[in-house]
Amino acid sequence: MSTFSFTAQTLQDVGERILHFARQVKAAQTVVEVSESCGLSVSVRKGELESVEHNRDKGVGVSIFLGMPGQFSHGSASTADFSDASLQATVQAAYDIAKFTAVDDCSGLPDADQLFKGRAPDLDLFHPWDLTTARATELALQAEAAAFAVSKHIRNSDGCGVSASQGQFFQATQYGKKRGFSAGYAYSRHSLSVAPIAEIGKGANRQMQRDYWYTSARDAALMATPEAVGQYAAQRTLARLNAKKIPTGQYPVLFEAPLASGLLGALVQAVSGGALYRDASFLKGYLGKAVMNAQVDISEDPHAKGAIGSAVFDDEGIPTVRREIVTGGILNSYFLSTYSARKLGMKSTGHAGGSHNLRMTHRGTQSTDDFAAMLRKMDTGLLVTELLGQGANTVTGDYSRGAAGFWVQGGVIVHAVEEITVAGNMKQMLLNIVAIGADELVRGTKTTGSVLIERMSVAGA
Repeated sequence: MSTFSFTAQTLQDVGERILHFARQVKAAQTVVEVSESCGLSVSVRKGELESVEHNRDKGVGVSIFLGMPGQFSHGSASTADFSDASLQATVQAAYDIAKFTAVDDCSGLPDADQLFKGRAPDLDLFHPWDLTTARATELALQAEAAAFAVSKHIRNSDGCGVSASQGQFFQATQYGKKRGFSAGYAYSRHSLSVAPIAEIGKGANRQMQRDYWYTSARDAALMATPEAVGQYAAQRTLARLNAKKIPTGQYPVLFEAPLASGLLGALVQAVSGGALYRDASFLKGYLGKAVMNAQVDISEDPHAKGAIGSAVFDDEGIPTVRREIVTGGILNSYFLSTYSARKLGMKSTGHAGGSHNLRMTHRGTQSTDDFAAMLRKMDTGLLVTELLGQGANTVTGDYSRGAAGFWVQGGVIVHAVEEITVAGNMKQMLLNIVAIGADELVRGTKTTGSVLIERMSVAGA
């Protein structure tokens, strides 16, 4: 699979032409992004190739602001055609939309003195994978075969997928005739996933369970082997057989690391600008106050080499910086773009486009606090390994989701559990995090170990 059809210089030239046309229509402010991406995705099921997808995309997006600071209207338009005629028409379309759009006192680009300046350092984000369809199929078949080889009870599969993707972009801003920010870089992300199905019994006693596992990285060489992914996915699936319900009650709950990152995600959503200025967050007004257990810290490192969430600047060109989001349970920072910051009478935190490499830790965690140790810490309670539905309400903080997992007694897993609901309020859940494991796992832009919550309501039998 070839990498790109255009050079980085070509993307920059397209961006410069957009800015030229924006000056011709006397735009007060302009932002342009020119991008290209390509990828390959292959899926197999039960030893046979199911699908092959190649994608190769390019595009230009431009936003035009008319008026003056505090009284801007704006319009946006896009095209996939790099010809001058198309670029000029796209600028004109954005301009025409802006002419008929209502003025917004918070609209507009960041102040010029806030923008990233200089040459962007290399964060090791680009590792193209020269993956052919034949090799991708081979890897997927290896992963699925490894899952089937674990047990005769792995009788079916929801499939195995392998994907390789990479892209590049150029981004620039302009204030009237004065240039603002301009930069861009290439990036990549690759993955392999497998979802086995286990089956035991016949007739009325027939049971089926499904689970999955995946590996993902910017550099394919850092991903787990297909065999390791397939075997672990099968082991997870088999463990879910013979599931039972448990009595309704109040129990300690341990969220497995892959799910615990969802708790971190709920916190991020609640303290992000869009939710805050709309009065749609259960944590509005909590800046400088306790939002988590006093032993919990959350750090953000946007410049970690090779990480999925790394970026030198955000989507608006504001430089990213390392932050201590939560220290000793105290919230130190919101996640704000320029627009949401203006709405709140604050300054952007460099989070247009989202968070960057968050890591949640507990000050009491020891290096020996692996997954087994976390089960012993809980002693007796519910281990949650799957959540169903969208029952996390960031407006009220109410939390109620279907779940599956395992019942634990004396620090040992006793049996699988299904058809239950775990419920509580996120404000109390975050305050009641009593331990975080050393079994850290990276999921996207978030890293955390398993999270033990002191007590939650569980609806079962």
